[in-house]
Amino acid sequence: MYVEERQQEILRRARAEGRVDVMRLAEELSVTSETIRRDLTALERAGVVRRVHGGAIPVERLGFEPALAARDAVMTVEKERIAKAALAELPDEGAIIIDAGSTTERLAAALPMDRELTVVVNAPPLAVSLATRPNLTVIMLGGRVRRRTLATVDDWNLQMLSRIHVDVAFMGTNGLSDQCGFTTPDPAEAAVKRSMIASARRAVVLADHTKIGNDYFARFAEISEIDTLISDSGLDGELMSDFEQAGLRVICT
Repeated sequence: MYVEERQQEILRRARAEGRVDVMRLAEELSVTSETIRRDLTALERAGVVRRVHGGAIPVERLGFEPALAARDAVMTVEKERIAKAALAELPDEGAIIIDAGSTTERLAAALPMDRELTVVVNAPPLAVSLATRPNLTVIMLGGRVRRRTLATVDDWNLQMLSRIHVDVAFMGTNGLSDQCGFTTPDPAEAAVKRSMIASARRAVVLADHTKIGNDYFARFAEISEIDTLISDSGLDGELMSDFEQAGLRVICT
């Protein structure tokens, strides 16, 4: 098992069980306890677990929201594949929304040069990176900028969204489960996400498989309110079937 594969397995177990133990992981994954400690240190630096005596717990158990930079450093290969798959959902022309997030940021970077699009964003870094593209008209949603996610929120943002209509909203999410739908830690960001979805003909969520099965404080969409989920090959087949039965189109890259 490669290092990244082992670390993703450790993270999966932490999220499923609520805690992982160094000695048990070392035995079950056939590596030394020191190797597991290095893995946990790497995962903690990535912002997805917190070390505790003898092991680690996932940050979700702490009610903690990893910063954008931390989230951007994990599942990078999967996020690139998801972003490329999302290009097939672009209209030939028209308007789209790109939500703030580490996977949606990759979609923004991959937007083609050969079509005219109006792109609505709620992240200042995205607006800056896209503004110089000659084929794009970039609209930045105003409001308070959350330091942790660099997303704009609150009334100015919601007022602007209430006055526009786009072809597709490309959304990020912190969690997705069949019980709670699509969730995120912050109510202000959840309100913006709901308005983005309401402003669009179709909503496409970009989320790697580590987001699936997690529930956060604020729900922004039921499963039935989203048209398409684009994830990676790590998505559990049974969960994928459950989502499809609920009416969600699922694409795995």
